[in-house]
Amino acid sequence: MKKILIAILLVFALITFSFPDSALAAGDATNGGKLFAANCNACHMGGKNVVKQEKTLKKEALEKYGMYSAAAIIEQVTNGKPPMPAFRGRLKAQQIEDVAAYVLQQADKW
Repeated sequence: MKKILIAILLVFALITFSFPDSALAAGDATNGGKLFAANCNACHMGGKNVVKQEKTLKKEALEKYGMYSAAAIIEQVTNGKPPMPAFRGRLKAQQIEDVAAYVLQQADKW
């Protein structure tokens, strides 16, 4: 019984940690791209950051600043963090998830 439990836990751990958070993002990246173009491009066109140049949306920068996950991006977009405004109230929760999925999808390309 103990061996079966260990095997199940091992399989669960492998599945959980084998997929990056970007693959598990529940949002619609296509819709997120449209929302990003309408709401985020002014400061983040092409994955850049016109206010804080080092904090781009490129994968390396997102990882460096602890933002390479859907949860972290959703938190940032929802609540903002100066100088970035909060989008709670402007965008619905599902729209913010879509933006997060788009950012994670694009992070390697920017």
